[in-house]
Amino acid sequence: MIESIPAAAADAPVVDVHAHVLLPQLQGAMQERDPAGFGAAGELEARRNGAESLAASGAMIRDRFARLTQLPLRLEDMEAQGVDVQLVSPSPSHYYPWASPTDAAWVAREANGLTAELVASAPDRLVGLGLVPLQHPDLVVAALDDAMIERGLAGVEISSSAGDVELSDVRLEPFWRRAAELGAVVFLHPFGCTLDERLDRFYLSNTVGQPAENAVALSHLIFSGVLDRHPGLRIVASHGGGYLPGYIGRSDHAWTVRPEAHGCREKPSSYLRRLWFDSLVHDPAVLRALVDAVGHERVLLGSDYPFDMGVDDPVERVQAADLSDDAEQAILSGNAARLLPALAGMARTAGHRRAAGIPR
Repeated sequence: MIESIPAAAADAPVVDVHAHVLLPQLQGAMQERDPAGFGAAGELEARRNGAESLAASGAMIRDRFARLTQLPLRLEDMEAQGVDVQLVSPSPSHYYPWASPTDAAWVAREANGLTAELVASAPDRLVGLGLVPLQHPDLVVAALDDAMIERGLAGVEISSSAGDVELSDVRLEPFWRRAAELGAVVFLHPFGCTLDERLDRFYLSNTVGQPAENAVALSHLIFSGVLDRHPGLRIVASHGGGYLPGYIGRSDHAWTVRPEAHGCREKPSSYLRRLWFDSLVHDPAVLRALVDAVGHERVLLGSDYPFDMGVDDPVERVQAADLSDDAEQAILSGNAARLLPALAGMARTAGHRRAAGIPR
């Protein structure tokens, strides 16, 4: 277990911790391996999203397919954004939470290998995260070891739940223990929302569903005592942690007055400063509120590259929040340098120099 995180170097690179890669070969293989499961999952997605959103999302993916799959375009966009390094994770569409144990283990190994290949093609610009089959808790430790020990990735990406497995599930205790031992980055990124057809119009499945899923998943981690038992965990919540940081007072009140909400040792708000959050909240005032709730030391730059619910100017979005110089620098680079030992030795690039007004 890593006991402490070293201080960031003065020339730490600007790091986007929320960026995705699409693995079309994996998608095609899963469709062949389990056509019935693949078809049922498509029907569920259609019910949850609605026909209008499903059509719009299909067009968006087609439009951005090249950026999701071609490294030169990714590097060009990073340069334009002033981003030195991306922490790249597979598209959440590759979770396949319905997959059998055999298929799920294969998916994790394949996704880990393909992500590692991408990182190896640009080792000074990319750091990678793999996948674990969350729906099969007995397989997740092996998948985590494969990602980090065999493939050299920095950690794994997980959803907010999978099947009947919540993040508070006791069957995941070996995973949390191993993640803490390895110093794994565990990137929490929901895919879909269990509110189902209630969100099947106006793109509520994403605009409301994703923040709700983040809040539920983080609450499972906090209230169940996972963070008490495994204080070395490095969990990064996408989308600024969803609704939880802005309404954490209600959780504190429940912890105070409700016995069944007393599964953690301290008030829930105290655990926000043991987690990490990306900056993708789409509003300068909301980013300032997130910093107030969790501390600027716990916020990291995130863009959701290259999806349409992400932003093309993540650095400028942070700068627009009018934070202190120390807070801005921490979010753009310093916090990631503390979180990710893999960044050691990575340099600032021309894109960062332009964003910072530093001449070539």
